[in-house]
Amino acid sequence: MREQLEQNQIWVYIAALAAAAGLGLYVPQLTMALDNHIMISIVIAVLMYGMFTQIPFTSIKESLGNRRFILAILTANYVAVPVVVWLLSQLLPQQTPVLLGVYLVLLAPCIDYVIVFTHLGRGNEKLMLLSTPILFVTQMVLLPVYLWLFMGKMASEVVSPGPFVEAFLIIIVMPLLLAIIIQLFSRKNRSSAKLLDWSAWIPVPLMAFTLFIIVASQISKLSSYWNIIIKVIPVYFAFMLIMPCITRYIVKWFKLDAASGRAVIFSSGTRNSLVVLPLALSLPDHLSTLAAAIIVTQTIVELIGELIYVRLIPNVILRDADNNKSLV
Repeated sequence: MREQLEQNQIWVYIAALAAAAGLGLYVPQLTMALDNHIMISIVIAVLMYGMFTQIPFTSIKESLGNRRFILAILTANYVAVPVVVWLLSQLLPQQTPVLLGVYLVLLAPCIDYVIVFTHLGRGNEKLMLLSTPILFVTQMVLLPVYLWLFMGKMASEVVSPGPFVEAFLIIIVMPLLLAIIIQLFSRKNRSSAKLLDWSAWIPVPLMAFTLFIIVASQISKLSSYWNIIIKVIPVYFAFMLIMPCITRYIVKWFKLDAASGRAVIFSSGTRNSLVVLPLALSLPDHLSTLAAAIIVTQTIVELIGELIYVRLIPNVILRDADNNKSLV
């Protein structure tokens, strides 16, 4: 049953999105209680715990020495992505909440469901997992810098590091430590082993639930700004088309194997919408509503794009044979 659930998880996510969109648009009064960034953070933390428990940490020790992978993923996310984002942002309405929402979501690499899609796209999900704390800390430091470069001092002052630190502790550190402890005890303790087996059921339903509460609580806001959002959607699709093509050359430059290279490509094209949404909701009222709507729009566009990514990246963008030739 669990294997069947994992094999059909994409359709589970689509069903969750459809249900959330219907409920949020037609019965918005029922979804108001879901509009809570603390609850969203907790749900994401449980989701991450479920993902972490499925990774055998004793077998990823060798990944600690993979400097080429770390350099490649940092180059893709903090050199290539900012250049592409800045160029694409010139096509957007030059309004502060629009630019702030787009910059928040596109400049922050994903650290949660990218692991799932990396696995589905035949990438190295263990390396992807290992890089998540590095990506989170670096985006916490660099995001205000890029906002200042792109929007001026005012924008960087609006974004407080507090929500990022809180999210890092709740979403990454605590679930990771708990997963490691349970894995260690499961070797000798029967109850821990059962808990570990039970935790394997968490990722798919929790991912669906996370997407449900975010879309259900925020989608009604999209209709109020549809004239602006319709101008942002093409930029999001363009970003998802451009980044794999650029990152493919970064992967070849660092001479990564195909699975590691795909992980870098997924990272560069997948953004941190689930984590930066609470940050957007904490902005001043005149910025938060539109910025949050812009971020939720990216989530919907990205999930559509990920369904294409899991087929396109391993079969067209970075095939095993093509990458082997580049390493010769």
